[in-house]
Amino acid sequence: MSAESMPDPAMNQPSANGPGRRARGRRRKPRSAGRKTLLATAWVAAGVVVLGGAGAGYVYFKLNGNLHSVDINQMLGTDRPKKVDNGSENILVLGSDTRAGGNRKLGGGTDDGSARSDTAMIVHVYAGHQKASVVSIPRDTLVDRPACTDTKGTAHPAATGVMFNEAYSAGGAACAVKTVESLTGIRMDHYLEVDFAGFQRLIDDLGGVPVTTTRAIDDPQSHLDLQAGTHTLDGQQALGLVRTRHGVGDGSDLGRIQLQQAFVKALIGQVKNVGVFSDPKKLYDLADTATKSVTTDSDLGSVNSLIEFANGLKGVSTKHMTMVTMPVRYDPADPNRVLLEKSKAQLVWNALRDDRPIPRSATEGTATGQANGVVSS
Repeated sequence: MSAESMPDPAMNQPSANGPGRRARGRRRKPRSAGRKTLLATAWVAAGVVVLGGAGAGYVYFKLNGNLHSVDINQMLGTDRPKKVDNGSENILVLGSDTRAGGNRKLGGGTDDGSARSDTAMIVHVYAGHQKASVVSIPRDTLVDRPACTDTKGTAHPAATGVMFNEAYSAGGAACAVKTVESLTGIRMDHYLEVDFAGFQRLIDDLGGVPVTTTRAIDDPQSHLDLQAGTHTLDGQQALGLVRTRHGVGDGSDLGRIQLQQAFVKALIGQVKNVGVFSDPKKLYDLADTATKSVTTDSDLGSVNSLIEFANGLKGVSTKHMTMVTMPVRYDPADPNRVLLEKSKAQLVWNALRDDRPIPRSATEGTATGQANGVVSS
């Protein structure tokens, strides 16, 4: 999983609703056309796994062997927020853009052995598992990262005023989880990560995802060229859509988050409507791709565990899913960065902790990316 900061275009006089006019000379050189951002819908990928258990022993062991997991609980120990036993669940979902293997071709750049978490979402499933709230965390948010230890036992000292996505780059999954828990004061019950090569294959296995765009989106860096209208996006186009930031809106990462959230809803709807129950081959292909594409916490590190987990999410429809961006404002010192709106963010964290809906006041007046409504399902 990976998180590389993709610099926002530098702009003068940022406002609450988006940066102002672009400033010359301040924009950092883009790393490559493979500026990647990944779908943070691993729970949807996990959802197709529920069908994988229907096969014979070979299928089960094949899918089980695909899975990779990390023991977050062991690495973080007891220095964590208290688990709230109210029937709700909190899942940290990250999108990864490692340069290794198939991701190198999709992401561009060199295989430097690193990984970056371009996309981060906290998925809160309410008690009863009929509703959910999703909170996207902008990767360019400046945060104080706590000290953490990675899977190899290497300790990483605390850092102040660093970009959120630096947490994963520094110490992997455990450091990302610890940073989110420090930021929110909420314990993450589960961890799911999906790489963008697997994301592209998943979309193709589904037969594409229908979306409607209200305006043209043209971004050569993301290899995306869509006219206004209805499209069935294949894997490459879908990857381009969730990566694009220059083709629509104000060019910020916040606008890209709005596109990602819209696509997540379209993807969930397609998974529910594609009819995989009546097509064994499609069912197996989806389950095979999904289990190869996700990394989970150890509690979800088996097909049986994913089946149970996915079954608990099947009642959540897009009509009962609220998607917001963590309340932030543009950094006056650097328009390429955003700062946490602490008082408003606390309203979000309090609501999730108490298993209540996120109040509208929590996001009113905060920075947005001006791409809302551009994509719908």
